[in-house]
Amino acid sequence: MNQSISFQTAAWRRLKKNNGAVFGLIIIFLSVLIAIFAYFIAPDHSPYSNRIILEIGGKKPGYQQSFIIIKKDKDVTSTGFFSQMMAGKEDANLFLPIANYEKNGDSIIVEKFIDENVTERKAFHQSVLAENPILQKTFLLGTDKYGRDILSRIVVGTRVSLSVGLITVIISLSIGLLLGSLAGFFRGRTDDIIMWFINIIWSIPTLLLVFAITLALGKGFWQIFIAVGLTMWVNVARLVRGQVIAVRELEYVEATRALGFSNFRIIVRHIWPNIMGPVMVIAAANFASAIVIEAGLSFLGIGVQPPQPSWGLMIKENYNFIITQNPMLALAPGFAIMLLVLAFNLLGNGLRDALNVRGRI
Repeated sequence: MNQSISFQTAAWRRLKKNNGAVFGLIIIFLSVLIAIFAYFIAPDHSPYSNRIILEIGGKKPGYQQSFIIIKKDKDVTSTGFFSQMMAGKEDANLFLPIANYEKNGDSIIVEKFIDENVTERKAFHQSVLAENPILQKTFLLGTDKYGRDILSRIVVGTRVSLSVGLITVIISLSIGLLLGSLAGFFRGRTDDIIMWFINIIWSIPTLLLVFAITLALGKGFWQIFIAVGLTMWVNVARLVRGQVIAVRELEYVEATRALGFSNFRIIVRHIWPNIMGPVMVIAAANFASAIVIEAGLSFLGIGVQPPQPSWGLMIKENYNFIITQNPMLALAPGFAIMLLVLAFNLLGNGLRDALNVRGRI
């Protein structure tokens, strides 16, 4: 046990010395916090950050706009902390963009903003307005063509990318560990059958297989998780099979057989803990790949469906702005994808070096 603890400590020390891996860990940690508290961090805390204000669609980063806040006709139920954390909080008011305003007795007269240099004069009684009726908002990354805050949708979209990566890794590790362990431990006919199945799946292009699974399961949030997860277990299975073959003849495994332990216990309790290093490395790589695949599927329209924000879907909705006046609408989610994928790749490289048993302590 002391030997195991000392190896883990040495691996952690090597990982901390790797600046790239530390940078990746920090980005991943911040992304997890952002995903958990997305609706408290995002300026637009409505469900899916889907506050549509068509008059201010397609605005550039740093755009500022004044609003008059009008109460909704219906009563909006209050939302608790955990409910807001999970699904956001419905707006209790309407946000009407204005060019300027003036108070006149118990009313406020505004020039409603319609388009550049186009306004409409309106008056609102104090009774239909919020307690603080005038608000100025700054859209740090601009607005999309529907007038939704790009920053808010990127923040909430972090959940989709991290969720699809996590579910994909869980599915791929579960299937890959099971089949790879069975093939490597029992060899013979079991190995031949499992490797035949793995080679068939391996021969099918990943995107083509994802398309087939998605069409079978339908479009949606959970379907994309399952579709991506079911296509990424092959790498894990091949790696696990090779690792199990390498350790199954070692002395400590022979000792467990001599003690009469069951095959299940030998695999789970004695082989798996000693092959987890390479498995963790490929899990980090699969996490990054899953994020890219999900973004690509959402861009093609068969991934996450609107109005739920996804970085790939945001690129699809705004890619035409790249060659017009506001490329940041599509570039911002692209940068988010690039940064998160880079973080997982750097972490994977760092884990590979830190868990190398031939490395210096």
